[in-house]
Amino acid sequence: MLQRAGVRGAYMEAASMVGVAVCIGFWMRAKGCDQDERGNAERRALFVGLWPATLWLMGQSISEIERIERIERMARIERIGQPR
Repeated sequence: MLQRAGVRGAYMEAASMVGVAVCIGFWMRAKGCDQDERGNAERRALFVGLWPATLWLMGQSISEIERIERIERMARIERIGQPR
């Protein structure tokens, strides 16, 4: 579904890296909060920290589909170019 919407595997992998950076940013920001707000800020960092693995795996799945489609397209091109 994501692939049909135009999402490429590399986009999802890049989003995964951004998720890691956001998680680290939230975690560093939590260290600057007072004790009352620190728990909530750390939970937010942990929540965002769960995203990168999922996004990376989605990107890998889309990349695998893209690779298979490229191989199939090349095979069709080779069949068209062969004499009958």
